[in-house]
Amino acid sequence: MKKNDIGMIGLGVMGSNLARNMQSKGFSVAVYDREPDRVRRMADMGFAGCSDLHELKDALEKPRKVFMMVWAGKPVDDLIDELLPILEPGDILIDGGNSHFPDTMRRTKYVEEHGLLYIGTGVSGGEEGALKGPSMMPGGSPAAWESVKPIFQAICAKVEDGSACCDWVGENGAGHFVKMVHNGIEYGDMQLICEIYQILRDGLRMTDEEMHDVFAAWNETELKSYLIEITRDILGYRDENGEATLDMILDRAGQKGTGKWTGIAALDEAVPLTMITEAVFARCLSSQKDERVQASERFPRQIPTFTGDREAFIESLRRALYAAKIVSYAQGYTLMRSAAATYGWNLNYGGIALMWRGGCIIRSVFLGKIKEAYDKNPDLSNLLMDDYFCDVMKELVEPWRQAVAYAVTAGIPVPALSSALAWFDGYTTKDLPANLLQAQRDYFGAHTYERIDAPRGQYFHTNWTGEGGDIASTNYTA
Repeated sequence: MKKNDIGMIGLGVMGSNLARNMQSKGFSVAVYDREPDRVRRMADMGFAGCSDLHELKDALEKPRKVFMMVWAGKPVDDLIDELLPILEPGDILIDGGNSHFPDTMRRTKYVEEHGLLYIGTGVSGGEEGALKGPSMMPGGSPAAWESVKPIFQAICAKVEDGSACCDWVGENGAGHFVKMVHNGIEYGDMQLICEIYQILRDGLRMTDEEMHDVFAAWNETELKSYLIEITRDILGYRDENGEATLDMILDRAGQKGTGKWTGIAALDEAVPLTMITEAVFARCLSSQKDERVQASERFPRQIPTFTGDREAFIESLRRALYAAKIVSYAQGYTLMRSAAATYGWNLNYGGIALMWRGGCIIRSVFLGKIKEAYDKNPDLSNLLMDDYFCDVMKELVEPWRQAVAYAVTAGIPVPALSSALAWFDGYTTKDLPANLLQAQRDYFGAHTYERIDAPRGQYFHTNWTGEGGDIASTNYTA
């Protein structure tokens, strides 16, 4: 009896669609789920349905490849502990969920100690992507890659030249780290679009139909992307009664933690991931709906209707959105570079942009420019230092300032747009006021400071009051 190419555990939306995707590309898939009805449905579609993990093991070609699509966290650990006594040395466990990268680092080591190989792969694209071609970001045991590469690169999305939106990312938790940053950028992109939507809706008093037309036009520019496309579609959607569904949705956003993880990782790496972190906080603020309603009654304000040149201002908003989007990616890539140095990963930054060009939620045409930038200079310190993006940003800054200034004056909250601009101004400012901050720290805590007329790394302390003495505290530099 012919054995199957790969096993799938977890037949929810993502797991079942990935299995169907694999089957459509000519791979045979054995499936298992704790709910027998799910297994029966897949068996009716030609899959090898298994009643337990032992049967799944016996149905797979060696080295066995077992793809786990279960809830992140303890369920993954529990499933690994069930599989290790059943599988054999050289077999491969694959976690395709949104696991936190430190967990994947720990699991890779644990599984390898038992003689097996481990892959933690980010899978982006949602239900449709899983079925038709996701973006995949695998990392873990390098020796496992050649065994799974034909399957992964067959089922993933492809860009115009046929390149696969999947390649090996790096050791242990690298794949899930890159997926985490992808999700953080996703948070930022979505929040930026929402802020532009609110300016159009509340400041320019535009109807859903008018905004639909704006986003449709923007999707033919540098902003062409999946998120702009679905925003266009959402604004144009009407239910069976002809009502705009968007207008009936409560303004209280949820989240599943990957944005928060990205912000925490940035703090651990001392990387100013300001825009993405503000996007996470914006969701937190939205969840305080009842408090916001009460506060709006205590601090009432009327947003003034925009009275200037509407078409010119809409173009400024488009440019502001593009500028802030570039900053989001610049910050995300800086975080990846820092983490790569911390964990010893050799990340291919141009390759990561390629992985994100198709299949995933943040796919957009401008990722091609990011790939070109890092292909040209793999050691690029920041995306803004690339000639193309430097020239583009110089054209975008003024309309970006106009958009933020209008929103602040009108009382429209734009935390992502404004924090991205503040970061840009800080990053491009030669002399920041941190000299005063260091003086303050030295004054109250003897934390020392460096001087502009002395070599870097040489620290000084001043007895500011004449009573503090000359003993300095230990110094910490982020």
